[in-house]
Amino acid sequence: MNYKRTILENGLRILTIPMPSFESATVLVLVGAGSRYETPQNNGISHFLEHMAFKGTQKRPTTLSIANLVDGMGGEFNAYTGKEYTGFYIKSAAHNIELSIDILSDMLQNSLLDQKEIDKEKGVILEEINLYEDTPSRKIGEIYEELLYGDTPLGWDIAGTKKVIKSMQREDFVTYMSSLYSADNITVVVAGGVKDKEVTELVQKYFGNMGKFDTFMHSQVVERPSKSAVLIKSKKTEQVHIALGVRTVPEEHKDHYPLEVLAAIVGGGMSSRLFTEVREKRGLAYYVRSYSEHYTDCGSFVTLAGVDAKRADEAVKVIADEYRVIASKEGNISEEELKKAKEFLKGHMVLELEDSRSVAGWYASQELLQKRIDNPEDILVKIDAVTQEQVKKAAETYLNTPLQLAVIGDFQDKKPFEKILS
Repeated sequence: MNYKRTILENGLRILTIPMPSFESATVLVLVGAGSRYETPQNNGISHFLEHMAFKGTQKRPTTLSIANLVDGMGGEFNAYTGKEYTGFYIKSAAHNIELSIDILSDMLQNSLLDQKEIDKEKGVILEEINLYEDTPSRKIGEIYEELLYGDTPLGWDIAGTKKVIKSMQREDFVTYMSSLYSADNITVVVAGGVKDKEVTELVQKYFGNMGKFDTFMHSQVVERPSKSAVLIKSKKTEQVHIALGVRTVPEEHKDHYPLEVLAAIVGGGMSSRLFTEVREKRGLAYYVRSYSEHYTDCGSFVTLAGVDAKRADEAVKVIADEYRVIASKEGNISEEELKKAKEFLKGHMVLELEDSRSVAGWYASQELLQKRIDNPEDILVKIDAVTQEQVKKAAETYLNTPLQLAVIGDFQDKKPFEKILS
């Protein structure tokens, strides 16, 4: 799989990823405008704006007029907001890419942002916040990042707070877009059964006149030595949800892939160490998984689990002990474990990239956030190149640092958990 990169005069970047065997194609527009670009006064606006893009344009003045076009070509359209970007996409039959590009460009350049629609959508956003509050398995990741990054944009909830959402006005959206939605802060990626020349001409036609202006950069995270810490979100639940992790490194650090392999060994699948210890041997949890998260300027290694409320302390101790074992000088990582972890990562990556939408997202995020773009084949080589020594060194370096524990459950006292972490 390879890509073609083109930059328009206004700075907008185009990536075309031909997938000749595909009859479908995904058009994805990714903007460098996620929730970590927000302020206390507009927290949640990146996500709110994602919703408003579908609420009508000058040419297509209602949600229904946009939906009718997408439904009429049998397509699917949606959007998503992260902490470092917001994406809008349409996936359809490949011969419909012009209409897809037309609709997306219209949404980003000519949204009405009608105050009546904003006021109505506030109720939708508030209910989405309620949904996450009532789904602790999804909420626990946000609580964990609140613990890591505190009262900063990276530590805030992507959906925002109810108070701020209720206060938002049209001018807030206009100001936000005029500070970040510049052509040179946008990547348009088209993946699937397409040809580069056609894609470039169509993106030029619909995005070529988009304005370019200076944008601002979010504040950087400066990691400092810290103590072990516990953050409890007290809530009556049948199952306790925990996130236990450590601070690590940014996206482009040399330890990125050793940490990915380490996460696969510790909690990457049904034969991983923690799945075996926490679920199979002790019956403490329904789900338990580990992963390595990387932003442009910071990162973490974390294990999430939904555990028996009466044995939550035991579950935390088992996970913390496993970290300590693998991070100790005596902790062994076998050649078999290393090989299995690599194949686990590579296999999941290959399966994910069988979909044009995933392929578009893969390339778009790299173009927007990283200094270079790797094809999937390049990543497979990097995973294969990870050695036992590198994984062991990563475990010793990071899993021996102060543990950070986030908990959602019916608890008030942090001391029993703090004692385990010490």
